[in-house]
Amino acid sequence: MKKNKKLLIVLAVVLVIAIFVIINLTKGSGGEIAVTAEKVQRGDITQVVSGPGRVQPEVEVKISANVSAEIVGLYVKEGERVAKGQLLVELDRTKYLAAVDRAKSTKKAAEARLIKACNDYQRAQQLYEKKLSSLAQLENSEADLKLAESDLEQSIASLKQAEDDLAKTRLFSPRDGIVTKVNKEVGEIALGSMFQADVIMVVSDLSKMEVMAEVDENDIVLVSKADTTDIEVDALPDTILRGVVSEIAHTATTRGRGTQEEVTNFEVKITILDQIEKLRPGMSATVDIRTETRNNVLMVPIQAVAVRERSEVFQTVEKSADSAEADADKDSDSQQEKSPVKRDEMIEVLFIVEDGVAKLVAVETGISSDTHIEVKKGVTEGQQVVTGSYRVLSKTLKNGDRVKLTSSASLAAEKAD
Repeated sequence: MKKNKKLLIVLAVVLVIAIFVIINLTKGSGGEIAVTAEKVQRGDITQVVSGPGRVQPEVEVKISANVSAEIVGLYVKEGERVAKGQLLVELDRTKYLAAVDRAKSTKKAAEARLIKACNDYQRAQQLYEKKLSSLAQLENSEADLKLAESDLEQSIASLKQAEDDLAKTRLFSPRDGIVTKVNKEVGEIALGSMFQADVIMVVSDLSKMEVMAEVDENDIVLVSKADTTDIEVDALPDTILRGVVSEIAHTATTRGRGTQEEVTNFEVKITILDQIEKLRPGMSATVDIRTETRNNVLMVPIQAVAVRERSEVFQTVEKSADSAEADADKDSDSQQEKSPVKRDEMIEVLFIVEDGVAKLVAVETGISSDTHIEVKKGVTEGQQVVTGSYRVLSKTLKNGDRVKLTSSASLAAEKAD
């Protein structure tokens, strides 16, 4: 029993010490709040927009038939290199050969009818000149001649159509490239349609590849043609490829419309400048698009920027102003009070550390990278700004609070809470 009491006493003492240590990590002596800080510095900052995408050839030709027939010859395999003009697919020609023969016969018959009509017209003209036939008979002969000429023209057109259909039973490669996909086998039917292509195979130029990326609707306004990019392909984890934006879609693509997972993106084509043989169509990739770079600007860590209500910032400025300056600017202050102000509007602020005191200042920010953000107004180079912890910056810290600078490691316990 005594041993249990001693154990409870020891545990209680350890708990009290732990609580005391945690409190001291957050606040130093005299109510000081433990914070981390960094100096405002000048440097170069690059704004980056990221998005997922897939690798695809810049040029990709879908081979499909314009006439319907059974596939009797498939002369290439997927992955095989082909040359322009090379025979790829052959369709059953039986029906189309018969159509050509019929068209030729029709043409011969039309030619014979034209010869007869021409002879009849000449005889009718001679008889009419000798006044042995009427004008009506001559006109009928002339009409028969014109009809025979029209029939011949039509038969010639039909023959050309039949020969064209016959020629379309053999499909040739329109360019040099590699067969990246084969969708049909010998014996299957190729459906020829002007409205919906029945793709037999795909020939691609793998020497020029691109990424079709998706960029969030909130970021697309930042992207412009010719922006440079870094491309990471999932299948090549140790390789970063260079690219450049070549096309930006003007119409959004929405997925999951009407659900909680609804997402609206814009497609962006990125030409890959570094071509490597290991790239394959369909590979997953992530692109980082450098939308803007600014050199030698004031910047702070991105986590240093907090938001506060406009009214809180205005009250802070009024309290920190000297009474003499307040009297001198009385008229100006009155005009500002009369102007409409959105009290619930949130503005960006920084906390500057001066003589151990946190001073709240409103700032105007610019572009940001993954780690830093540009500050256009509100601070000067060399000033110390509070960078953490997140809880302190977002909730605890107020203008005029005394602070104690510490390392990030010392705030680990607070962040864990």
